[in-house]
Amino acid sequence: MYLNEIISAQKSGEAKGITSICSAHPWVLRAAMQKKHGKLLIEATCNQVNQFGGYTGMTPKDFVTYVRGIAEESNFPFENIILGGDHLGPNVWQNEFANSAMQKAESLIHDYVRAGFVKIHLDCSMNLGDDPKGALSVEVSAKRAAQLAKVADEIGNKNLCYVIGTEVPVAGGARGHAETVSVTNIEAVQQTIQVTREAFLRVGLESAWESVIGVVVQPGVEFGDDFILEYQPKKASELSRFIENQSMIYEAHSTDYQTRAALKDLVCDHFAILKVGPGLTFAFREAIIALSIIEDELFAKDQRSNLIQILDKVMVQHPQYWEKYYRGTEAEQASKRIYSLCDRVRYYWVQPEVHAAFLRLMKNLGEITLPYSLLSQFVGRTDINAAKVIEWKISRILQDYWMACND
Repeated sequence: MYLNEIISAQKSGEAKGITSICSAHPWVLRAAMQKKHGKLLIEATCNQVNQFGGYTGMTPKDFVTYVRGIAEESNFPFENIILGGDHLGPNVWQNEFANSAMQKAESLIHDYVRAGFVKIHLDCSMNLGDDPKGALSVEVSAKRAAQLAKVADEIGNKNLCYVIGTEVPVAGGARGHAETVSVTNIEAVQQTIQVTREAFLRVGLESAWESVIGVVVQPGVEFGDDFILEYQPKKASELSRFIENQSMIYEAHSTDYQTRAALKDLVCDHFAILKVGPGLTFAFREAIIALSIIEDELFAKDQRSNLIQILDKVMVQHPQYWEKYYRGTEAEQASKRIYSLCDRVRYYWVQPEVHAAFLRLMKNLGEITLPYSLLSQFVGRTDINAAKVIEWKISRILQDYWMACND
């Protein structure tokens, strides 16, 4: 499997990595499938895609069909796509008692593996409804991870590989402003690997343990509404050296908005799986806002899509995807709804009213090259049409990752 080639390259001293695209957005996936060679790693998360539909409305099987369809449209070989499941565990049901939550997590894992997902991130780091208060012990987390790995292993897919680790950053970005984050210490990584290995062996998963390719740690990167903490190699030097003597590599979450140089440093330091999601849909949102402003300059009021206004109206009417994240005054929250780096906007593009406004915007702007002066002012590139504006914005981010990964 290609991910094993990444590990072999890393252990041979080659700075080789892979970009993990954590998004179900069709424009993001289409932009990713413009990649001319090599493999493409696309991941779905447990709250996004699960046996009950998740917030996308897709089951694991639906998601595979969906990705396959975009691959066919894009003339991208589906066999070159590696499908991964991110944060697979009881997270969606953490308010339920452990018995119930873990039963649902087992069904989740089963459905992902049956559907064709081969890279499985086992995440049982969260407290469940009847767990004691306080941080969940590594032993309990590892025991639950092994329980889920056993379900996956029994399906018999020889291409399965696993990622473990409890040092998982907050999905989608930090909820407050941070000046720094703590890099995972070596003792914590050692404990995670050792305890998880023991848990695997206790349930007869010796061969499955050989398929554990990575461990999630915190390398010192993070982002929030209005800040980005850039990777600092010196602070992670001990962590980097430690993994050189292990059979696995690191997986880095929340790498969104890192510079190409920082991403390259991460790969050199054995953070060989770089996950990105909100940064890509943020680029999509950037393009749409720019196109909406251009539309306002070109069309009379009664012809405009009014996408920006409609988007914010729908977000206010349905606040469940952003209200826990965006604090401050009404004016501050209004700004964050559209411009935050956490990009909670990504949950709203599928809303019927928003989608209709988007279609109106694209129909208005059409396929013709947009005026030079407006593109220069609001996009930063000229001689392209509306669709190319979107593709270009997203592709710029992807190129940084692919160059950093030597992919």
